[in-house]
Amino acid sequence: MSATILSGKEFAEAIKREVAAEIAALSFKPCLAVVRVGEDPASAVYVGSKVRTAEELGIISEHRHMPAETTQAELMRVVNELNSRDDVDGILVQLPLPPQIDEREVLEAIDPEKDVDGFHPVNVGKLWQGQRSLVPCTPAGVIEILKRSGIGIAGMNAVVIGRSNIVGKPMAALLIKESATVTICHSKTSDLAAVASQADILVAAIGRAGFVRAEHIKPGATVIDVGINNVTSEDLARELFGEDEIDKRLNTIAKRGFTLVGDVCPKDAKAKAGAFTPVPGGVGLLTVAMLMKNTIEAAKARRG
Repeated sequence: MSATILSGKEFAEAIKREVAAEIAALSFKPCLAVVRVGEDPASAVYVGSKVRTAEELGIISEHRHMPAETTQAELMRVVNELNSRDDVDGILVQLPLPPQIDEREVLEAIDPEKDVDGFHPVNVGKLWQGQRSLVPCTPAGVIEILKRSGIGIAGMNAVVIGRSNIVGKPMAALLIKESATVTICHSKTSDLAAVASQADILVAAIGRAGFVRAEHIKPGATVIDVGINNVTSEDLARELFGEDEIDKRLNTIAKRGFTLVGDVCPKDAKAKAGAFTPVPGGVGLLTVAMLMKNTIEAAKARRG
């Protein structure tokens, strides 16, 4: 059996086209403000992608880049200013923040109606109550992949490996909302493989390279890989990738010093799953698209 690869590219492009069409029909241009603090290279790449995509779709983007030594008070002033502006529909503070910043205080200061990351406690609470809310982009993207692939969710056994506030917990809430029977696994779960191998839909978001192996996967299951990890070891790469891919991955390690892998062993997923998302090229591509969708939803809710 060879699993179907659920490429995120076509789904992300479809969502962006839909968002662009909605924006073109509005009498105003939605505005997304992105705040970045410090010089984290990954954050710079992520923010650049978000700003470019917003502009491509017709969303006004405002990028605030603050120095690494920014104080809590200075960042809070910026957030409060953006909260007060009627022309700003979405606010995103790029994580991680420097160590002197209280991340929780900053996220809780964002107006819930402008919280396009979906991290504010008000939006989290609404999600768990099944109310309309702004939902974290990555879990929302997973639901889009499942639905747009024609994979049934209602009545299915779903297992989420990982309990983070950003992915694991909201992922479970969204699956429950879609009438799946959901189990959350984590580092303290007894016999995790036995639990995971009962899943019709398995979502891996644990942050460990290639953690999910054949013994975790039910034959024919849909496996969604949310993880993204750098693999620098050639020996580990040989464990994770099949003959069809290993030469390419080893060349990448030789040139760049690492290759990307998710939380699922790709070789095992291909051999045992019914369908799975690749890394790269899977769930990650949906995250920015869902951010744009959240921005227009926030704008329409605020401006009627």
